[in-house]
Parts: sequence; structure tokens; C-alpha cells
Amino acid sequence: MPVHERFDPADPRLAPLRSMTDAAHRRAADAAHGTYVAESLPVLERAISAGHRVRTMLIAPRWLEQIQQLAAPDVDVFVGAPDLLAAVTGFDMHRGVIAVVERPAPRALDTLLDGRPLVVLENITDQANIGAIFRNAAALGAAGVVLTPTTGDPLYRRSIRVSMGTVFQVPWARASSWRGLLEALASAGYTTAALALDPRAVELQDYRPAGPVALVLGAEGPGLASEIIDAVDDVVMIPMTAGVDSLNVAATSAIALWHLVGARD
Repeated sequence: MPVHERFDPADPRLAPLRSMTDAAHRRAADAAHGTYVAESLPVLERAISAGHRVRTMLIAPRWLEQIQQLAAPDVDVFVGAPDLLAAVTGFDMHRGVIAVVERPAPRALDTLLDGRPLVVLENITDQANIGAIFRNAAALGAAGVVLTPTTGDPLYRRSIRVSMGTVFQVPWARASSWRGLLEALASAGYTTAALALDPRAVELQDYRPAGPVALVLGAEGPGLASEIIDAVDDVVMIPMTAGVDSLNVAATSAIALWHLVGARD
């Protein structure tokens, strides 16, 4: 394993790790290099356990021994003091480990349709919510997560961090269109159930679907568009008190998945 303890922050191998606090640059860099960024040792361990290939690591000296036991022999490991690490990334790397990892090949939707609940994310762009939903999906036994075209990237660094690396273990696929997604789910025997405030909504505790369910969740604020609510099979709501009309979308996913797993069992 090549270990570089004296290096130039402008080294081209570190290009995917530059300007980490610039979101637009980050998305462009990930796309240009076909990579994502894994931050912290536990997250990196999950990525490697999932079979993802690490290209480059930037670490604080205290992590070198553990990294040498973890990383493949061909991974370039750059080791430096905090000011040198910050000169590359643009922020204080208090977690001490950050890595450039190759993106896995996209999964096909039909590989997720195994009869367990699915989570469908429509137009959700908040990276923290995406990460939290993946963590809920892992913890509560969902088969996977389906992303519509306007939903954000689960492999964005904040999503990965909030998910605690579960974005690597929960299967996910991106649908090319709503029509195609609904047809595929119906063909596989799935019922689509939107979480929304709607006159035809059934309260969650009373919802007992006969077969597998795909939960459809929308962005906080605008929620789901009326045409999507009209297109799904069922609409479900979580009853509220104290004048509150909705929960954070990640919290909603946890409650709904917990109910569906119990209803299934």
C-alpha cells in the first residue's frame, strides 16, 4: 500500500476531495470521476464490506495502523497533519478519515421486488432526510429504496454520513419515469401507498394491505403532487395532535415501515 506522508495538496490523485464544502462542485466532481466520498472509519468499513473499491484515502496519522489493516494493497493513502488535510478538503477533518470510492453499478428495479416493503422517494432533495430514510429502511426490514428522477443522490457525503453507511447495504434503484415505476410495481403485485393528507387517506393504524406495499414519500413542504396521489392505489396518514399536520419525512418513514412490518408479520 503506497503511503504518502509528504505530499502536495495539489496532487491530482486528490482532485475528487477538493472543495468539499462546495455542494455544486462536489456533485460535479463525483460525476466527473465516477466516485463518491466516504467519511469516517465506520462508514469506510461499511463501504469496503459492501464490496466497493477504494481509490484514495486522506487520513490523520492516528488512523494509519487501522487503515493499513483495512485497505487493499493498491490504495494510495495520504497521511497529514490537520492543516495539510484542510488544505485539500477545505474544512477541518475532525473525523480524520476520508476516502474516494468508486460508485457501484446501478441496480435494476426488479432486483428489489422481493415482497418486503419498499420505500419510494419522490422529489426528496434534503440529503440528511435521504440518509435517515436509508437508515430506517435498514433497521426496519425494507427490501430497498426506489428514487424518482428528481430525488437526490444517496451517495452524497451528507446522506452517507447520516445513514451511518447503511446506503451501502440497503439496495436502491432509480426509476426513469413514474409511469414505468407504477407499472413495474403493479406487475410485481405491489400496492402503492402514498403518505399524504388527502380526503381518502386511511389512518395508518387501520391500514392492513393484503400484499407487499411500496410506500411513497414526498418532500417536506410541498409534499406529493396531486397527480401522484391520484395515481397510487392507497393514501395513508399518521394521525396528529396539538395542531401539528405532519412529521419530518424521515420520521414518517420509520413509523410507517414499523407498522407495515408488524402488519405483514
